[in-house]
Amino acid sequence: QVQLVESGGGLVQAGESLRLSCAASGRTFSTYAMGWFRQAPGKEREFVAAISNWSGSNTYYADSAKGRFTISRDNAKKVVYLQMNSLKPEDTFVYYCAAKGGSPSDSPKPYNYWGQGTQVTVSS
Repeated sequence: QVQLVESGGGLVQAGESLRLSCAASGRTFSTYAMGWFRQAPGKEREFVAAISNWSGSNTYYADSAKGRFTISRDNAKKVVYLQMNSLKPEDTFVYYCAAKGGSPSDSPKPYNYWGQGTQVTVSS
């Protein structure tokens, strides 16, 4: 069992940066693959980035995130991060972190645990 709490969202202007954090509880954080997803009201949750368990040596990104966003993890602190640079108004969403056993996935369906979300708003 793991509980996830996101933080770091806010209102920024286009071109600025934000770093989202997702703090996890539980003793087995390092065994989970972690993902970041985002969702607009009335829309499906979409994949942003994912990182493999243990050392996090494998990372995956949606095309919209490549070159601008970086996912990383600190197992000692039980935190996964999403560094977001060069933000655009179209990055305005609620961002969620999620955890699953095994390999990362770009689909939200296999993820067992979810945070409550953090709002990111990018003004033009």
